Amino acid sequence: MEELKKKARELLEAKTVTMVIGYEEGTAGIARPAFIMDPSKAEKLIFDKRCNHNLALYLSKKEVKRAGKIAIVAPMPVMKSVIVLASENQVTENNLVVLGISADEKLVEFENFSAVEKYITEHPESYRAKDKELLDRIDKMNPQERWEFWQKELSKCIKCYACRGACPMCYCGTCTVDCNQPQWISVPSHEIGNLEWHLMRAMHLAGRCINCGQCADSCPLDLPVNILTLKISEDVLKNFNYKAGTSLQQDYVMSTYNPNDKENFIG
Repeated sequence: MEELKKKARELLEAKTVTMVIGYEEGTAGIARPAFIMDPSKAEKLIFDKRCNHNLALYLSKKEVKRAGKIAIVAPMPVMKSVIVLASENQVTENNLVVLGISADEKLVEFENFSAVEKYITEHPESYRAKDKELLDRIDKMNPQERWEFWQKELSKCIKCYACRGACPMCYCGTCTVDCNQPQWISVPSHEIGNLEWHLMRAMHLAGRCINCGQCADSCPLDLPVNILTLKISEDVLKNFNYKAGTSLQQDYVMSTYNPNDKENFIG
């Protein structure tokens, strides 16, 4: 994308930003994240179908925050993640320039975060085909079949926490699973501990997950852990009309009380 390279070079040359986070050619034909600080290195930037890392992951890293104002190459999942992070006061317009990438791989420039928010609203996305297929299959299961499905899948987990490491919303300095005084989540990889970890993570992401699928894509065992958060996202939208990554003004749905909320879950 020549227009992306040109824009990145201009931003760096003018010292509007100190760093551009984007994608570059990696080894074995794989695209990888790139951190460009030298204007002459802007030529390394690429964008194509291989560029599926959610680069918003790096926005909460202390090394990136110390770099000053940065620009980020942002296909739709990154745009949505930026909006969630902005609503949680993790990024501001003063320290971030969003270089949007449209569905047809064209550069989209934004004046501010509100313009990003508007673009997202005007360009709704559908689920990835493989996620929609699995979600539909799980929806057709009865409760017992569903329980057995997740027990079987999650029992394979080795607790490597790659899902946490790939998620832009898992930015806590210390996670509950890292605490041992008191220890709330069992450390060893076994049936109960695995279930505790994945359910806890899914609930912490309720109303915050933008369904980029990076947690599942990063899993060395190909566990469909993103389907847990995707299903919760559907329930949050259905019951509370709340969709992550679409509004700068949204509060965390699990800590927000509205007297008009449905109470159909009460038996």
